[in-house]
Amino acid sequence: MVDSATLEKLVTDALQSVYDPEIPVNIHELGLIYGVTADPDGTVAIRMTLTAPGCPAAQSLPVEVEERARAVAGVRDVRVDVVFDPPWCPDMMSEAAKLQLGFL
Repeated sequence: MVDSATLEKLVTDALQSVYDPEIPVNIHELGLIYGVTADPDGTVAIRMTLTAPGCPAAQSLPVEVEERARAVAGVRDVRVDVVFDPPWCPDMMSEAAKLQLGFL
């Protein structure tokens, strides 16, 4: 058994090292991660989106997200769900991402 809140934080931290190949900002700061939930048994569910349905990284990005999550100590299983509702928009980016990309 693991502490779900701690595991969610560790996985979220790990996802901050995943970058959209077309944008020099990590996917968490871009607002592509809609949620990370962990069960006490170490099962992690990640709900994410892409910047657009036809995103060139549609095949590789979810795989990388799953790999990074699986590498976190205490994670036993990972499910990545790619959703498009709500659709991503630049307003979902963190202030730091907006600043880095010149949106502010």
